[in-house]
Amino acid sequence: MCQEVKKTCSCGQKDAQFHLRDNVMGQEVIDRLFCPTCSADLKLDPETMVSDNGWIIEYDMDVARMFAVTKLTMDAAHVNPQFVFDQGYATWREMYPGETEDIADEREKIIAMKESNPKEYLSAINSWAVERIARLKADGWRKAQLA
Repeated sequence: MCQEVKKTCSCGQKDAQFHLRDNVMGQEVIDRLFCPTCSADLKLDPETMVSDNGWIIEYDMDVARMFAVTKLTMDAAHVNPQFVFDQGYATWREMYPGETEDIADEREKIIAMKESNPKEYLSAINSWAVERIARLKADGWRKAQLA
């Protein structure tokens, strides 16, 4: 079972949902969130922060290391913000914040084919997913890079 967490960015304008893989880390590992608007003038601290297409997540690395040591039996020296995000221990619930809303219309049109033409539906949903991941990779989203 995995825990999901919703955070609001520093300026209060946007929300993002996070996925905490295997409940290894608690929600307190996510210290602050900065959307592209409120991160514009922020200096990235690679010791505590990870950047993803203008979004910046600041982690409480003391807490993250404590979880990694106790639950993953890892050496704390190997735990950094990139590890926490890229390994899914505290990462976007989706490929990027707001993805579910962004793809709703596209997905609905393809799913509508399911009843009338199941073969075309399977082909369309498959190519749509592949093309979408390629587009997200080109846009530079971290999770897409790892897909």
